[in-house]
Amino acid sequence: MKKIRIGNLIAYLVLAIFALITVFPFVYMILGGLMSYSETTTIPPTLIPHKFNWENYAKVFAQAPFARYFLNTFITASVTTIVSLFNALLAAFALTSLKFKGKGLVQSLLLSLLMVPGEAIIFTNYNTIAKMGLLNTYLGLVLPFLTSIFYMYYLQSYFGSISDTIYKAAMINGASDWEYIWKVLVPMSKGGLFTVGLLSFISGWNAFLWPLLVTNEDSMRLLNNGLSSFASDSGSETELQLAAATLTVLPILIVYFIFRKQIIRGVVRNDLKG
Repeated sequence: MKKIRIGNLIAYLVLAIFALITVFPFVYMILGGLMSYSETTTIPPTLIPHKFNWENYAKVFAQAPFARYFLNTFITASVTTIVSLFNALLAAFALTSLKFKGKGLVQSLLLSLLMVPGEAIIFTNYNTIAKMGLLNTYLGLVLPFLTSIFYMYYLQSYFGSISDTIYKAAMINGASDWEYIWKVLVPMSKGGLFTVGLLSFISGWNAFLWPLLVTNEDSMRLLNNGLSSFASDSGSETELQLAAATLTVLPILIVYFIFRKQIIRGVVRNDLKG
């Protein structure tokens, strides 16, 4: 019994250390955004500001169009989430419930494409977008991400846990495939769909490399690209850089903490138990 308690104590201690290592940079970033310049550069570092300088955030918005960055990021993340979720839903349903010639070949082809890293085709995508004249446009920012094989396979495994008899019963009762998707499949798979939607939105919010390639106008930058540009332009004003970083990260952290239970429920598929 004593060994078990010691083992638990060691486990909790290790978890606490890793939690501190993970959380501390975020906490310091938020507090640093409220410090003065001297407090962010002193050695040893200041952990808690003597005065909360909320005007740092006003300076950030005055020196760079972060409101525009927020709008651009929200638009692109929302569009990619809605469209990719819709496409993944239909594709996963087709591969799970429908029977058609060449189904195995299609699945094998999609699985092989899943093995290709996005960085390997990013310049091909860039050349295509450039030739279509879509640089510095919302369409150019979202077009390569309107479908996701990973999300499709995730939903396919989720739908595969639903009994085929439910689909057959719906067909016997005269429901169309479209009616089955929206009246039966979607309500039974809310956890998985929510998880895919949230992961897609987070991915779109954190996008950096692709927007960096297809935008060179300040009015079309996304948050992370705007933050990178601001960090270069602001020079040694570390307190403003930390405030800008907080503006970029905090919204998505809030979204995660609000919906973390739904994410976990979608991953473990509790909605399909019982």
